[in-house]
Amino acid sequence: MNQGMASANDSSVKEFILLGLTQQPELQLPLFFLFLGIYVVSTVGNLGLSILIVLNPHLHTPMYYFLFNLSFTDLCFSSVIIPKMLVSFVKQNTISHAECMTQFFFFCFFVINEFYILTAMAYDKYAAICKPLLYQVTMSYQVCHSMMVGVYVMGFFGGLVHTGNMLSLSFCDSNIINHYMCDVLPLLKLSCTDTAINELVVFIVEGINIIVPCVTVFISYTFILSSILGIHSAEGRSKAFSTCGSHVIAVSLFFGASIFMYLKPSSVAGEEDKVSSIFYTILGPMLNPFIYSLRNKDVHIALRKTLRKRTFN
Repeated sequence: MNQGMASANDSSVKEFILLGLTQQPELQLPLFFLFLGIYVVSTVGNLGLSILIVLNPHLHTPMYYFLFNLSFTDLCFSSVIIPKMLVSFVKQNTISHAECMTQFFFFCFFVINEFYILTAMAYDKYAAICKPLLYQVTMSYQVCHSMMVGVYVMGFFGGLVHTGNMLSLSFCDSNIINHYMCDVLPLLKLSCTDTAINELVVFIVEGINIIVPCVTVFISYTFILSSILGIHSAEGRSKAFSTCGSHVIAVSLFFGASIFMYLKPSSVAGEEDKVSSIFYTILGPMLNPFIYSLRNKDVHIALRKTLRKRTFN
């Protein structure tokens, strides 16, 4: 009996092979340089925006406090995914079971963080537009700090639950993950055990971490839209809409791709999911610094001041 157990343990998968985005040889090198460029732009954009916010006191407001945390999360998020993805374009990409679970934990952690940071930013917009006279009290440093602590706690707890759920699976025969990262749906499909309970846990946890932020953002923007329509000045309405525009784009991109990916059974996960996941794992973190800074006068002023100081020094 002991020999049988030992043999069963020996047959369990110790490492996985990540197939990557595509298996077409002619696309490997162009895609390597494309995603390397995306990673460089994402790193420079998020790191640069974070440094800019830290160095400029007039950006030390709730809006930029949340934006700093969003940039930090995006920087870490892309660093968890892209470097390992790049390996798939140049050679067979193997990853140990422990490394896979570690990547999966941090992937879940930063995804959930992003959901709740974007939700906190929606509440900040609501407070600024709907309750401007009470804004300083509503969005005090203590409130903002508490919200961010809550964000990271939710991310950590969600990542822990998901990773524990994946650790309970057995992988006996195939070790090929048809993805460029260790994600929940490919891992569920690869398992040689019954995954019904695991799928239920994933659906509940993902449902909470997607639906609660979505409902909160929707309610916030319902009140925001109502307040904006009540502004008599066309200039005032235009200014209010422009204040929310960047956030609406970021929320639509991230929430839309995530809902499409995760609020469905693992049995319907297909090849197109790899392409869909690019929108929130890679393109979102790259685009966010530009979405929030291209039309932002405060960021432009802060950048000019910072460059001027460095030039004179």
